[in-house]
Amino acid sequence: QELLLGVGGIRALHAMDVWPTICHMNEGHAAFLALERIRTLMEMEGMTFGEAFELASAGNVFTTHTPVAAGHDRFPSSLMLRYFGNFYPELGLTEEEFLGLGRINPKAGDEPFCMTVLALKAADQSNAVSRLHKQVSRDMWKNLWPHFPDTEIPITHVTNGTHVSSWVSQDLVDLYDRYVGPKWREEPTSIEIWDRINAIPDEEVWRMHERRRERLVSFIRRRLATQFKRQGASEYELNATRGALNSKVLTIGFSRRFATYKRADLIFRDIPRLARILKDPARPVQLIFAGKAHPRDDEGKELIRRIVHYSRLPELRGNVIFLEDYDMSVARYMVQGVDVWLNNPRRPLEASGTSGMKAAANGAINLSILDGWWDEAYTPEVGWAIGSGEVYDDPVFQDSVESNAIYDILEQDIVPLFYDVEVSGVPRRWIEKMKQSMSRLIPIYNTHRMVHEYFSDRYRPGIERYDVLRTDNAARARQLALWKQRVRDNWAGIRIMRVDAESEGPFTVGENVRVTAMINLGNLTPQDVSVELFAGMVDAAGTLFDARPVPMEWKGEKLKGHTFEGRLAFERSGKSGYALRVLPCHPDMYSSQDLMLIKWA
Repeated sequence: QELLLGVGGIRALHAMDVWPTICHMNEGHAAFLALERIRTLMEMEGMTFGEAFELASAGNVFTTHTPVAAGHDRFPSSLMLRYFGNFYPELGLTEEEFLGLGRINPKAGDEPFCMTVLALKAADQSNAVSRLHKQVSRDMWKNLWPHFPDTEIPITHVTNGTHVSSWVSQDLVDLYDRYVGPKWREEPTSIEIWDRINAIPDEEVWRMHERRRERLVSFIRRRLATQFKRQGASEYELNATRGALNSKVLTIGFSRRFATYKRADLIFRDIPRLARILKDPARPVQLIFAGKAHPRDDEGKELIRRIVHYSRLPELRGNVIFLEDYDMSVARYMVQGVDVWLNNPRRPLEASGTSGMKAAANGAINLSILDGWWDEAYTPEVGWAIGSGEVYDDPVFQDSVESNAIYDILEQDIVPLFYDVEVSGVPRRWIEKMKQSMSRLIPIYNTHRMVHEYFSDRYRPGIERYDVLRTDNAARARQLALWKQRVRDNWAGIRIMRVDAESEGPFTVGENVRVTAMINLGNLTPQDVSVELFAGMVDAAGTLFDARPVPMEWKGEKLKGHTFEGRLAFERSGKSGYALRVLPCHPDMYSSQDLMLIKWA
């Protein structure tokens, strides 16, 4: 399948006379396209593998979506050779060189071929799908760049978005058109436009939302009747579905794929306490669950079985509903009709998530773990956070703490706020939170912003770099490949002879100190390298933190090597420190990490 997608996909485009400059690989599944692009350049332009690799990489963008190691495809060498036995010789590679493209350690014969490793190596630009996911991805793949600080692992982020006009209800579209103006479709990233939501009368917002909750309840009753008939339910049970749920009650929704890390059953850890919340006669609450498990995910299926069981408990019956046959239609009714959107994955396993964005665009308020997109989106004005972003070593303890946090938020914040209603029947403080959620989140967490970010920060720079490297029969790509091979061959010959600071301090804030270094570059030249001081604060264990690179200048060559000099400025009080390092440097390299080489003093 992945051979067909990557290699076959590129060949299909070429057969249609489409020759893309930029190819965007979403997940490693499409990574084989990098090999086909290289093979095509070698065949058509007479390039070596290294030369074609430089040019093709400039036009490749890679996005990783999976924060779990098991979600990244790995194939045994035997399978790779079975399918690529006739392919890799066309690349001019040996068997070991070919298999090394998909290994963190290219010479580790027992390491399987990883599609994500291939994509990370063969794309100039790689990104995760949220700010937190960037940190997780850097930690997952840092062994590809050994000895580099985590903050310099070349994986950035573009947070996902949702297509607003595909998910908002028609009622809300009418309100947006009337009060926000029709430009919300054309300029959905305009904060100024979405700020007009605050001018919509509270009464209109609430009437619109109540209509949608009524439609959701009516839809669920119809689906439940179908669901119960299919299960052979009695006439008594079928009659009960006609009165399921209450369109005037605070409604919380949870609908998504039932993977275990999403913890769909977290809210059921303390049934007596949950029952007291749901069955409060003055301020009742109802929960709606919908979702599917992967056909081979037995643990996910068990989660569904447990939730169905909880929904039938006498103390919860009528206030907990599980809908089968989850699909786009169910999802649309849910995000448009619920009051609160519940999301409680085990941090940091939610790469981004978009269901909460769809709910927010419809005025539902998020109650979520600080994971994925919510970690960067949350403020107290727009919703509720479960916890403060903690990560626990003991998952059982974590589940206990976070389920209790959900109960606390429901009892102390959500339920009182929802039922704080004026004589007119309008909960103005709740509506204020709805408006804040919509006006602040919609202009950021939408696909227009996401696509613009990909274009301006990924595609356009890639196109420009590709065009530069391919001019004059790809002269600069060819030169860069030769230079990289020379640096690889000679990197081990670098020797840092000595590093001296003119004073060890103490210093006052605002002072600076001169640091000099003597470095033997072997067969390399000062133009081949960048020498830096990596300077920052020092913790109690003697480890640098908040560190940044400070460039050093070449001052000349002596008998034992080259002299470099730099100045450290002290910008805040505390214990400061630095380390000296040498990196490859070339004007046509995409980044200092390209060669995955670094030398520390």
